[in-house]
Amino acid sequence: MLRGTIQVPGDKSITHRAIIFASLAAKRSKITDALLGQDCLATIDCFRSLGVTIFIENDTTVVIDSPGVEQFQQPNKPLDCQNSGTTARLLMGILSALPFETTLIGDASLSKRPMQRVVTPLTQMGARITLSEQGTLPAVIVGNQQLKSITYHSPIASAQVKSAVLLAGLFAQGTTTVVEPEQSRDHTERFFELLAYPFAQISPYITTITRCSMFTFPDIYSVPGDISSAAFWLVGATVIPGSDVTLTHVGLNKTRMGIVEALQKMNAHVSVQVTNTDGEQTGIIRVQSHQLCGAIFSGAQIPKMIDELPILAFAATQAKGQTIIRDAKELRVKESDRITQTAKVLNQLGANVSTYEDGFMIEGPTHLTQSGYFNSFGDHRLAMLLVIAQTCIGEALQIENLSAYKVSYPTFLEDLESIQINEGENE
Repeated sequence: MLRGTIQVPGDKSITHRAIIFASLAAKRSKITDALLGQDCLATIDCFRSLGVTIFIENDTTVVIDSPGVEQFQQPNKPLDCQNSGTTARLLMGILSALPFETTLIGDASLSKRPMQRVVTPLTQMGARITLSEQGTLPAVIVGNQQLKSITYHSPIASAQVKSAVLLAGLFAQGTTTVVEPEQSRDHTERFFELLAYPFAQISPYITTITRCSMFTFPDIYSVPGDISSAAFWLVGATVIPGSDVTLTHVGLNKTRMGIVEALQKMNAHVSVQVTNTDGEQTGIIRVQSHQLCGAIFSGAQIPKMIDELPILAFAATQAKGQTIIRDAKELRVKESDRITQTAKVLNQLGANVSTYEDGFMIEGPTHLTQSGYFNSFGDHRLAMLLVIAQTCIGEALQIENLSAYKVSYPTFLEDLESIQINEGENE
């Protein structure tokens, strides 16, 4: 069983953006409770190559001493985004407006992920970006200091696409507007509000930004805990009998609460207490084990939990009845094809999962079993899913590429050890 209290690591999406906005401002800033996993370290390294001095003070604190975006220097080598789509796509928005040429590269996985979705609106703004024939990295960006504003109707609800366009809009003449079909996570807009940048939220689906004349950032900024990391404990504690886990300082952004809402819909015992409402709302989440029931998820629910859908699918294997997840085609272009690979892993565990082009159908509950070697496919979320499955089964699995979890949750195994109680142990 799982019992105890955990402070999950800082939110990955917010840490990326904190590094970006702190680097744009000509000052020294400190970011505390940051997530210093491999993805965010890639963002740090890219800004170092642009001439920003960045110190890692400890495992969760970053000090950024920036000359300001106007003093950024042309890097003498390609910027390596490693496995981080957020790094690549958000940087495209900024680099499009700078007076030099830059090349973005990534690892084998990132180099398969679609980038044209970002390049299309940036090109409409006057950016000059060349991708591979497949529409992927490497990307060669020839900066244009005369970007023009646009109104972009995004065909998908994507925080990365939206953020790339809005970041470019900080440097463009006029007012840039992004219209989405559904609301995606709004961390970039919350930074605009915190920093008093000239933006407006016309509706949950329409955001505007006007050219920024001065870039600012707080002297100290604290990153809230990552709800995506918390999701593994929410599911683990729900499906493992006798569990009772409390998560502190978790980000409760309304555009990220889909996993909590989904589990509650499935009859989980999850309670939320808000403790801070300044900027990014944070609070405490408590979860106790309880029998789940199947449910249907689609439409506007999906962008609010897109990264949590693999572990939600795992939860559904232990729920009574049928669970259906649709409108999640975006999962096919994440760190892995998460529809195919999640179903493969769950079925190997003994679950009953079939796939659609845009989601899953899961029949439960099923008894989980061990079956040979399991592969995370280098995907951090699948690696952590397998560890939760292992804990649920009560026997060790042979997991290839387990270390992938370090991308977003470097202390995952240590936190598991801190709350795991084996049968026969005193509570």
